[in-house]
Amino acid sequence: MTARIMNRLRRLHGDQGGSASVEFVILVPFLIMFIVFAVELGMLSLRAAMLERGLDIAVREVRLGTGTAPSHDQIKDIICANASVIADCDTKLRLEMIPVDLRNFIALDATPDCTDASEPSKPVRNFIPGGQNQLMLLRVCLKYSPLFPEEMLGAALTKGTDGDVALTTVSAFVQEPI
Repeated sequence: MTARIMNRLRRLHGDQGGSASVEFVILVPFLIMFIVFAVELGMLSLRAAMLERGLDIAVREVRLGTGTAPSHDQIKDIICANASVIADCDTKLRLEMIPVDLRNFIALDATPDCTDASEPSKPVRNFIPGGQNQLMLLRVCLKYSPLFPEEMLGAALTKGTDGDVALTTVSAFVQEPI
């Protein structure tokens, strides 16, 4: 019986057939994980860049405006119109704006005011339109669902109770006088 097994093993000793399949089976899962990570990171970067672009354009319009105090919805509409990649922007975006005194600086709260689909809707935490020549801090918080919430980067991101990830950006500006 051992002689029969040894004969079969001798026949397979020089055979190279199937070696590419072994390499494929070992390496492809790592390649797929890398691709999933890269796609998720790319979408996160794209959302962040578009959110910052929308905020920059909105702040520019407010700063150079006619001196009238903009409303929460007006600024939100400008941001959403210029951040075209963000899906469902009107319902997933929240703004906070406060006037700031440079001599007695009070920063925005450390936790951003974001929407949460699992909670009942709540009013905006702080939105105080400033006057002319007043320094303003404006923070935007966007909640979005990751493409692959349980894989690689999606699993590493901090999620809220609704499974969405918060993406925030802040801008400071001074409204020009009339």
